[in-house]
This record gives sequence, structure tokens and C-alpha cells, in this order.
Amino acid sequence: MFTGIVEEIGKINKIERGANSYSISIEAKKVLEGTNIGDSIAVNGVCLTVTRMNSNSFCADVMPETLRRSNLGDLTSGSYVNLERAMAANGRFGGHIVSGHIDGVGTITDFKREGNAVWVTIACDGRLLKYIIEKGSITIDGISLTVAYVDSSCFKVSIIPHTADETTLLKRKCGDVVNLENDIIGKYVEKLMRFNDVSDSGNNKSGVDMNLLIDNGFI
Repeated sequence: MFTGIVEEIGKINKIERGANSYSISIEAKKVLEGTNIGDSIAVNGVCLTVTRMNSNSFCADVMPETLRRSNLGDLTSGSYVNLERAMAANGRFGGHIVSGHIDGVGTITDFKREGNAVWVTIACDGRLLKYIIEKGSITIDGISLTVAYVDSSCFKVSIIPHTADETTLLKRKCGDVVNLENDIIGKYVEKLMRFNDVSDSGNNKSGVDMNLLIDNGFI
């Protein structure tokens, strides 16, 4: 599990491309502290397993499903990526619950400065937007951010100077693709609310109705 608090910006040293998969080498420093082979590091929000490492870099394999779901397939040697180690049991929970399992991607469509902050607009499809709520949490390329605006085609976040300095987001440009992970709590709630109906009848009708709310004291 991760929190979406980026620890450092890493740099892609080398990419070995197979027929349907990658092996990548990433230059890093802070995230290597206390890290062992087999540990997890989020790369642009994607949970990857460390397969090899030395004093200034680590390697990880990227499987076909990850390439389909994320922007890791767009990386080249010299690309910069956001890095975060898996959360320690005694660590501080600075962001929100992040699994490192990308739901899909969005496209940056606009940057707009307002005072000391920059608004970033990201377009994505309805499959992702339905889980995005105003003042809720979203993970963009591994960064835990608060949604400041959402409509039927896009959402917006406002980036403070510290986040701009410590992550890659404002180094992007319009048209760039970013990884998105929706708030995991909303996905679990939706699944559990629909579970009995899906299991019993095969449809997706919610089991919540007025009688259920009355019986449980909500009305």
C-alpha cells in the first residue's frame, strides 16, 4: 500500500523492450534506502517489484497488463518519474489509501495559474469519472491530490508550489497522458452494495432502496 506522497523524482536509465513487456532501470537515491529485492516501489503510481538494484538505481519488470493500463509504455531513456516506497507499518499516513493498481489514464488538456497555485485539467472517460467526486481524492502519476472540480468530461486539481517542486506534474504539457487511480474506498463500496444482486440474478441493480434505509434507521 502507498499514500501518494512522492518521495523523489527518478530518472529512467534504460528500457529493455520485449515482445509484450518491458524491463526498466531507474536512477534513484532516497527510495533505495532500506529497500531489498522483492520490495515494492510505485513508479508514476504503478506498483512495481524491485528485481535488481545497486547503490544508485533499481530494475523492475513491467507486464503487458500494466502497459495496457498505464503510461509506462510511453517512457523513454531520460524520462522522469515519481517514486514512492510502500508505506511502512509505523509510517505517517500523509495522503490517502493508494494501491498502486492503475484504473486507467487521462489526458492533460489545460494549465492555468491562479495566485501561487496552478490548475491542471485532465480529461478521462466516464468509467473513471464516475468515481471522482469534488473534494475527494485522486492519484495522478502516483501523486495524492484533492479534486477541486469535476464534470461529465474532465476534472481539475490545484497544484501548490511544494507539489510542483517535488513531483513531475507541472513538468508535463498539454496532451500528455497521466496514470489515474480512483479512490479505492468508493470502488469497494460500489462492489459490496451490488454483490447480492449480481450473485443472485446476474444484473447490476443496487440493493439499496427506501425500505432498506427505513429498516436501518436512516430515514
